[in-house]
Amino acid sequence: LTESILHRIDQVEGKVKAYLSLHKDQAMAAAEEADKKLQAGQGGMLCGLPLSIKDVLCTATMPTTCGSKILEGFVPPYDATVIEKLKTADSVLLGKVSMDEFAMGSTNENCAYSVPENPWKAGYVAGGSSGGSAVSVAAGECLGSLGSDTGGSIRQPASLCGVVGMKPTYGRVSRYGLIAFASSLDQVGPLTKDVADCALMMNAIAGHDHRDSTSIRQDVPDYTAALQDGMQGVRVGIPQEYFGEGLDPEVDKAVRSGLFEHCNT
Repeated sequence: LTESILHRIDQVEGKVKAYLSLHKDQAMAAAEEADKKLQAGQGGMLCGLPLSIKDVLCTATMPTTCGSKILEGFVPPYDATVIEKLKTADSVLLGKVSMDEFAMGSTNENCAYSVPENPWKAGYVAGGSSGGSAVSVAAGECLGSLGSDTGGSIRQPASLCGVVGMKPTYGRVSRYGLIAFASSLDQVGPLTKDVADCALMMNAIAGHDHRDSTSIRQDVPDYTAALQDGMQGVRVGIPQEYFGEGLDPEVDKAVRSGLFEHCNT
């Protein structure tokens, strides 16, 4: 699986420019270890799944630049808690992906290294600040990614690239090892191809962490179990402010049409 993903990266990375650093040897070593655990029936919940990481999370074996020349070449002395959790779950970490410099942006054009392209149409922005995460998932360069969200930095690029992105409830996922933008709003969350994969990643990364003073002491539910309940009877509120003056009529029509279709099925 990892070899297949690395081959895909070789094919498309020159066009989409999602990765700031790719660590093939580390990835293959982790994949081989995952194979051994699977054969022994001891694999974790993400065993062997190739993932990318937004370059705002500290990784002890990979550079962490935050998309800035200020941190060029910086390799942290420790892993962020969420990175530890991904490793415990036996995932395969491929490398670090592009982002707006220090997460300050919404198009991912503000990166000191490479600016990712929207994989659906060249020349269009991928969104930000977790643009590299969204692009790597949408382009098939990984099976999931970790991003961070302060004011839309997971949700907006996920929307622009046609993938699933979730900003978890504040305190649900540890921020230890996340290089902060606004500590009272920052959260780490998953970007994936579908909701089921998103729920699986949440199972792996959620939970209390004594190293994060804002981390909540609450049991982690099985997020995948909630997928069986369906949406029957769920009420969805739509703020009218979303349809204010200046909204393009085509966008207005498309959004209302989509809401009507999905809320009546």
